[in-house]
Amino acid sequence: MTTTPPLHLSIPNAHPGHTAHFTDYRAAEIGSVALLDEGDVVAGSYASFTLVFTAGRFGMDDTGSIRICTRQVSDVARPQFTNPKAANYVSAEASNGALLSLAFDPKLAMRPWSRTITVTVVRGFLSPGDTLTVRLGDRRGGSPGLRMQTYCEDPFRFLVLADVFAACNWALLPGQPAVKVVPGPPVTHRAILPTLRRTGDVFSLLLRADDAWGNPSAGLSGMVRLRSSAPVAGLPDSFDWPAGARAHRIEGLTTAATEALRIDWLDAAGQVLVTSNPLRVAPTELLPFWADLHGQSGESVGSGNIVQLASYARDLAGVDAICHQANDFQVTAAAWAHFNEVFADFDEPGRFVFLPGYEWSGNTALGGDRNVIFPDEGRTIRRSCHALVEDLSDAATDALDARELHSALRAEGLPVLCVPHVGGRYANLFFAHDRALERAVEVHSDWGTFDWLLEDAFAVGARVGIVANSDGHKGRQGASHPGGSQFGSYGGLTCLLAQKLDRAGIFDALMRRHHFATTNGTRVFVDTRVALATEAAAHIDDPALGGAATGRTRNAMMGDILADVVDAEAVFSLDIQSASPIERVILMNRTEALEVWRPACPPGARRIRVMWEGSEYRGRGRETFWDGSVSLTGNGWSGVRAINRWNIDHQFAATPDRLDFHGVTTGGAQGFEAILDDAATGTLEIATNLVTASIPVADIGAEDVVFEAGGLGRRLRVFRLPDVNPNTALRLTRTVALRPDADNALFLRAVFEDGCVAWSSPIYLIPR
Repeated sequence: MTTTPPLHLSIPNAHPGHTAHFTDYRAAEIGSVALLDEGDVVAGSYASFTLVFTAGRFGMDDTGSIRICTRQVSDVARPQFTNPKAANYVSAEASNGALLSLAFDPKLAMRPWSRTITVTVVRGFLSPGDTLTVRLGDRRGGSPGLRMQTYCEDPFRFLVLADVFAACNWALLPGQPAVKVVPGPPVTHRAILPTLRRTGDVFSLLLRADDAWGNPSAGLSGMVRLRSSAPVAGLPDSFDWPAGARAHRIEGLTTAATEALRIDWLDAAGQVLVTSNPLRVAPTELLPFWADLHGQSGESVGSGNIVQLASYARDLAGVDAICHQANDFQVTAAAWAHFNEVFADFDEPGRFVFLPGYEWSGNTALGGDRNVIFPDEGRTIRRSCHALVEDLSDAATDALDARELHSALRAEGLPVLCVPHVGGRYANLFFAHDRALERAVEVHSDWGTFDWLLEDAFAVGARVGIVANSDGHKGRQGASHPGGSQFGSYGGLTCLLAQKLDRAGIFDALMRRHHFATTNGTRVFVDTRVALATEAAAHIDDPALGGAATGRTRNAMMGDILADVVDAEAVFSLDIQSASPIERVILMNRTEALEVWRPACPPGARRIRVMWEGSEYRGRGRETFWDGSVSLTGNGWSGVRAINRWNIDHQFAATPDRLDFHGVTTGGAQGFEAILDDAATGTLEIATNLVTASIPVADIGAEDVVFEAGGLGRRLRVFRLPDVNPNTALRLTRTVALRPDADNALFLRAVFEDGCVAWSSPIYLIPR
């Protein structure tokens, strides 16, 4: 007897073989769904949708229901069903008067369509042809509508399921409704240059303007004027913005400048809209290339598709290299083959590098998340499980824990890298760490900031570099605004120091740990060096692997490993240049802060900052919510400015002597600054859900006043800054005493006034 395998209806963005878990029994006769509202929807705007389910030949039984699902990562506002005057009100009615109930669960239906509104017939039933009308953002009672997701997507779908037999087995209806989510008007202008080039090198300038939620806007028009701090061949004085363009790249630029170059973007009236990051022009062997090596598309838990993701990174974010990191347990054989085709199609040496890869997504108890990165296509995907992949014919290639993964990758005998990171799961380095494969850890992403993962690496004896990426789920790789969901940070970038922009060059930089990391998609110049009095053994690989040294030297750059060190001290030098003034630079040896450099803060400075930071714990529920106020008694302030406030739905209401706020941190820092009316009088009063304190204004200095708040690095800090800080560049040289009995790992952690943080990869000095 032959058994016909069950059919499975197509799930948007899923490749054949992705587990459906929805019935397809007579699905075409179960019913139909239609969206009555057409047209584009602006990201982050309030909208109203009328969705109509029409019962098919079976009607719908008593206690039957429909489900309306949006993607797990979507930040469409949470619906409410009780107040028709308030935002996000959702209503439902049956054409025959049947009594309905509505409920919402953010994690009910199958990943990645887990955010679910359920409409249930609680008394009565539907006959064939009867309808359920669901108004998402019902405005009839005065509600402004449903706050739409804050990022663009084409198409944005409502996935509608129906359980007409009241059997808790939902059918995926054909003809799923969809709209197009488009960017809003321009708010923030961006001008992006490379951070270092040689005299005469060809470079480009990328211009774009983002809307309030970080989406590159299509709403620019009119004349653009440009002004350079030094002559730039090929740079126009002005041009008309191309109609409908979300970004514009000016190619083929060269300069003979011998100092940092900046370019102003001015409006038609001559007002500066933005000044670019500085471009350092100097002799160099290695060039910086900016990468976001961790992003997901809608083929796994993200949004859009892999082609849209790569196009955004290259054309709108303007990064030089990316890697796609789909959750392995959602990647079918067909999907992996498709991904490899796209990797190859987009890879263009000298212009844009697309490294193949996937995310090994094992449970934390079995090692936790790792990014697997290859230098070429055609590799085997070794899944942590087949949880959402029905075809088990390749299950033998699975690696069910991180130790198995490392063993299998080593057995292939080919170059490959694993990068432990913190996502939904976090990497458990105490379960497994491979010195050959794991040459960096990811300390920042949309999920937050995780200095503790680097501390874990030191604790297990790892000799790793530092990367930051986005782990973006909203289709914005390379410029990844977190939007209004559980992500607490703007995504990071990794600056790779390579001889050339191709896969071999980028992969070699990763293998040698020649890179540094930044938050907030920020481009800065960072260089760190170490000089010894006595030559030591230079290694590319961790010497604990037993390999021979590549030579002996007295000098090292970021990421280098020098073993057999006999000197008692080393000279550490740093060189930083940025668009934003430098708030502080911390010189680190492993977990020890050797020195904190701050700009000089003269007596009478009136600028103060209040920053809150940290997280609840390491796992998924790491968000720390901060609610409360900061006020002044006996004084006042002006120029109150938010730092790292990404979710503009959150309260930030300032008066001349008080700020009421709601914030969220997931390891990183958020806060505000203000200019005091008087530098020394009055008292700062802090009243939040986690910290309550009073500080005389006269006691606020350049050193942090710290209020611990439990959790994981959870605290509130108050400090003073100079009224004007000219320090956008810094060169320092320090003589550092070396530990004679343990690894020395010398690196910097720099904080900039715009809220960005940068880390250099450590230079490892291993004593004899």
